[in-house]
Amino acid sequence: SEQPVLRKALIAFSQNVILKQALSHHPLFLRFSRRFVAGETIEGAIQATRWLNDLGIAVAINYLGEHVNDEAHARGAHDVYCHAIEEIDRLGLQANISVKLTQLGLALSDHLCAGNLASLALRAAKYGGFVRADMEGSSYTQRTLDIVKRVHRRSPNVGAVIQAYLYRSVEDIRDLNHLQIPVRLCKGAYSEPATIAYARKSDTDRSFVRLMEMLLLEGNYPAIATHDDWIIQQAIPFAHKHGISPKRFEFQMLYGIRRPLQRALVEDGYRIRVYVPFGEEWYPYFVRRLAERPANLLFLLRHLLE
Repeated sequence: SEQPVLRKALIAFSQNVILKQALSHHPLFLRFSRRFVAGETIEGAIQATRWLNDLGIAVAINYLGEHVNDEAHARGAHDVYCHAIEEIDRLGLQANISVKLTQLGLALSDHLCAGNLASLALRAAKYGGFVRADMEGSSYTQRTLDIVKRVHRRSPNVGAVIQAYLYRSVEDIRDLNHLQIPVRLCKGAYSEPATIAYARKSDTDRSFVRLMEMLLLEGNYPAIATHDDWIIQQAIPFAHKHGISPKRFEFQMLYGIRRPLQRALVEDGYRIRVYVPFGEEWYPYFVRRLAERPANLLFLLRHLLE
């Protein structure tokens, strides 16, 4: 019950301009952030990707930032991702890209956003690559899915993300499975009203397992995005019981979180993909990771005070 309160407090903390200016340049804050963010440039993401690939772990590269307020910034994010796609191919990395549509201009224009996503999909297809459209707050859910479906008709190398805490997700999964659009399933990280989303973790967990089973049985190479042991322990026997090969799905986790579990799953023959973020907009993302792990926050605050 304390976790949502802490999370809201830290989100407000992340939005405080004075604190951001003070802490984002603090040596300890910067060093600790590198556990969860691969640096401010694509070079940092490439270095992290190489290290993970050497461990048998694939990567989803994400350029941090969302809610751009002009077309130039949307085009700029598009160009960064184009460069990432080309570097992935040039270096032979086991990686794809994961993009937030508000970073590609969704808040400005569906047409602009769809054009940018389609361009990235075509660029990735040239190299045999894949593009995942991340899911954001519920006000963007339908528009995000509409754009993914539109682009997928021409570029099948585009996938979506579904959040298990939304009531609507059962129907969304059925629709996406029917269209054979690859889905990453996550619990959901935005603050949503009880009228549209489960408030209790136990209800979200049950929804996640139900949706996961639908994806494993009928989906197109689903990605199960979780660090939760209980959910993983539901997924593995279910797949085994139904004769679903470990090559037909993957687990996804965040960079810097549960590294021993990632390696253990690889050793057991399961596919793992780690979400590797980079970019100058690392500060809000880092604070959100702290909100999920109070022990990390306490460690950092203790050393900052020292």
